Formats: sequence, structure tokens, C-alpha cells
Amino acid sequence: MIWQRFRPSRSSAFLYLYLKMLVPLYSLICAEVHVWYLCPGELNDQSQLEMYKQLLSPAEKEYADSIKETTLRKHAMLSCALKRTTLSRYCKIDPRSFEFMYNNFHKPEILWPSDDIVELPLHFNISHTTSLIACGIAMDANIGIDIEEKKRKTTKSILSLARCFFTPSEAHYLTEISDSYAQEKEFFKLWTLKEAYVKALGLGLSGAPLNEFTINLKTSKGIRVSKASKVCNDSNSGCDRLSENWLFALAKLNSSHYMSVCMEDDTRCQGPENSPAPVGLKVWKTIPFVEDTLVSGTEAVKLIA
Repeated sequence: MIWQRFRPSRSSAFLYLYLKMLVPLYSLICAEVHVWYLCPGELNDQSQLEMYKQLLSPAEKEYADSIKETTLRKHAMLSCALKRTTLSRYCKIDPRSFEFMYNNFHKPEILWPSDDIVELPLHFNISHTTSLIACGIAMDANIGIDIEEKKRKTTKSILSLARCFFTPSEAHYLTEISDSYAQEKEFFKLWTLKEAYVKALGLGLSGAPLNEFTINLKTSKGIRVSKASKVCNDSNSGCDRLSENWLFALAKLNSSHYMSVCMEDDTRCQGPENSPAPVGLKVWKTIPFVEDTLVSGTEAVKLIA
């Protein structure tokens, strides 16, 4: 491990040393997703934060600096820094050197250099709440990730939101749950799964409204997605942009968040009897350049499905 305890007075020197030693530390296998997350509230050393800011592109710095609210400005900077440091773990590239291109729905992808560096089929996605920022990484497969606080407050009732944003079958599923607490939990599970799916598609909510597809939580093949037939029969629908060959993982993170991951189903990755291979999920808590902790298999990560 090249990560060591951070010494504020040596932040620039440490960053230089790290970059000189830069080698890929991690690799991904078929149908596997790695998630790296940090807790912004735990990062308050100004010298350390300034070191992270050094990693950002001029445009990223300008955007972060344009945010007036201090906490949101810090979160925007940390989100960019986490993205860059995470990607650098998987390829021999200085985290400051990454460039990105964006599709029409503003989903970022790596813009690989045109020199001798070999382009890697590396895909990533970012999600954040007020208390946690996460970056998901996959190889050879598009990926979406979404995290939500379990105690997130809503302005409308759960059923009102479900009828507004979800498909009739999903709203009916929630209506059948009499306990309000259990109903709320199932709502946020569905919400994170649906968000992860549209992010994996690269469409976002504007390109793939949540009522155009149904998330089936309990099938013989695990969590699956299907097009909502009633909506998709509408000639004005954008359902032609949807597909159903996706895999999902749903987990509780830190006992305080739901985390959903969606990745493209690679036909080369097959489980028993040619069924889709389950998503292999590995999760680390990180303080970039300081400390990494593998939390998969601990109380911090509880796989739901």
C-alpha cells in the first residue's frame, strides 16, 4: 500500500511522491463493481482539502468556486477529487490528467489521451447525498450508482410520490404495504434502483422518466427491469431508449443509506445454467491519499439483493 497517514505540512510533497509511484493498484473482473465512498463531514483539514483541489481541472475549480454555500462548494470539490483518485487506482494516469466528455444528458465518460496510453473500457458513475459521496467503477460495462439517506424527508406522502413518479404496478406494490415505515423503506429502495438504472443508461430523468419502466424486486433472477407496457404503448413515449439487459445490486451502507448499483449485463458473464452472473460488489471507505478500508463483508455493507 502506498497510502500513508496524511501530514498537513507535507501535503504537496506527499502528492508528488504518490504521483511518482503511481501504478494501477486494483483490477476488475467480469460482472464486478467497485464502490469507493467518503464522508465529507470527516474531512476538515484545510491543507488536505487544498491538496484535493489541486487535482481538479480549471473548469471543475471554477464550478466549485462558483457555489456560494460553503458545504455545497466543498462537496462539489470532493466529488471531483474522488472521481479522479478512484479512476487513477485502475490505470497508470495522474489523477490530474483525466479529461472527460459528456453526452447530451451530461453523463461523463473518460476522454482518453491520444498518445501511447492504451484506452481502457473503464466506466464510472458518481452519486452523493449531504453526508456521503460514492464513486462506482466497472470494466466493459456501463454503470449507474445511486445512494439515498434512509431518513430522507419528503414534502409529499410516499404514496403520492409513487403515483406521480412510479409505474402503476410499483405504486400498487407500495399500497399493499400497510406499515408506513416498511412502505417508506421499499419506496427508497425502488427509487435508488430506478435512479441507478437511468444513470447507467446515460439518459437521466429527463431522458428516461421513472414511470416508463418497472423495477421488479423479487423475481427468480433477482432484481430485474421491464418496460412499462401501458406507457410504452404511447406513441410519444421514449421507451425505445430503454433496454432490459441490466444487473442490479442493492445494499444498506453504514446503516444510514440505501445504495443501488446497476450495470450492463455482459453475455460473457454467465452463472449456473446460463443465468446472468450476480453482481460482484466490493466497497471501500476512503480518505484519498490517507487511508482506505475495505468494508465489504462488514456491518458497514449489508447486501439486500
